[in-house]
Amino acid sequence: MIADAPHDTMTEYSVSQMGGPVPPRWGGRVSSRQSLILEAAAGLIARRGVRGLRVEELAAEAGVSVGLVYYHFGDRAGLMRRTWEFINERAERYTRSDADPDLDPRGRLEEMLLLELQDAPEVRENSTAWGEFRASSVFVPELGLQVREATMHWVRDAQELIRRGQDNGDIAPTVTPADAAERLTALVEGLSERWLAGSLPLDRARFLLRSALALELGSRPRG
Repeated sequence: MIADAPHDTMTEYSVSQMGGPVPPRWGGRVSSRQSLILEAAAGLIARRGVRGLRVEELAAEAGVSVGLVYYHFGDRAGLMRRTWEFINERAERYTRSDADPDLDPRGRLEEMLLLELQDAPEVRENSTAWGEFRASSVFVPELGLQVREATMHWVRDAQELIRRGQDNGDIAPTVTPADAAERLTALVEGLSERWLAGSLPLDRARFLLRSALALELGSRPRG
């Protein structure tokens, strides 16, 4: 998945110089150096794609040694898996809504989706990297599994908020939560891709999403 030398130099380093395969090191707190590497990896993937990422360039971008990248992530799959997790964790942070999911689940859903479309460098980079992972997942089964799991989690979150909105009367009872959640999240992905490609202005993308939310969920009750 990472464009490197013909042989698997990352795995070779892990076994021959570290005394055995390096176990995953991201189960707990992420160190500052790991964060630097992951931020650099996300940026490079956004600019060059998954296949265009080289470990040597990644190390230079992060300001660390190539060996340290190997030490923390062990092999190609480990680095890509953790970068994908990093991208998803970052997206969860910048799409976090102030609306209470119990008192205003519809507001929470609307903000969560609209915050995917904001003109901030972090959002642009993250959304572009997400798209690169999704495109590569067509050809790489391991990535495909991770992308499917993350997408299902996103859809389930939206589905649960729609159900809660129906319970408190803010969303029409005729809405099928699973279908609406699938359509809305798919729309966000499509609008984001067009905006990032420059074929759709951001204001227009946000307007279309708001319109779709109103059509999918029904009008909010007055009073």
